[in-house]
Amino acid sequence: MIKITYFVHGTTVDNQNEISSGWSDAPLSELGIQQSKDLKEQTKDKHFDVVFCSDLQRARMSAELAWGSMYEIIPDARLRECNYGELNGRASEIVEPLQEKEMHFKAFPGGESYEDVKNRVADFLDFLKENYDGKHVALVGHKAPQLALDVLIKGVTWDEALANDWRKTKSWKPGWEYQLI
Repeated sequence: MIKITYFVHGTTVDNQNEISSGWSDAPLSELGIQQSKDLKEQTKDKHFDVVFCSDLQRARMSAELAWGSMYEIIPDARLRECNYGELNGRASEIVEPLQEKEMHFKAFPGGESYEDVKNRVADFLDFLKENYDGKHVALVGHKAPQLALDVLIKGVTWDEALANDWRKTKSWKPGWEYQLI
């Protein structure tokens, strides 16, 4: 069994401007920098064997600011946000409704679907099973990979994952726990 604690990156400039970054490499805002630094204190009672993060700067910086002096941090492209293709960096009012419809099965124009993200995350989970059995792994990523974990590990549907997303329910917390068997 592998214990996974999933963290989302800190708030970005795009988040504050209601932009859906996707694969655009949006920087953390001042708030996001502080949120990331605060994670160190919020997780002081936890021990991780390793920290993996998306290779996009918002996730890398969040991980580095939280635990750069404490743990090995390994960027991995499989933890990237969904590639919104032509819609990377577009207004959230355009992108978000598409996520709710059929984009979890149909790719964004020039990009990928949530199902594609699920396949990336499944490959990453197989890698963890092969290399980190019995370990506690921290992951720092984005919305789509987190929802993919809900689908893959908790067995919910995409519609359920999207409906219960903490961003909608306003139930952020410093880390979500998963057990990979």
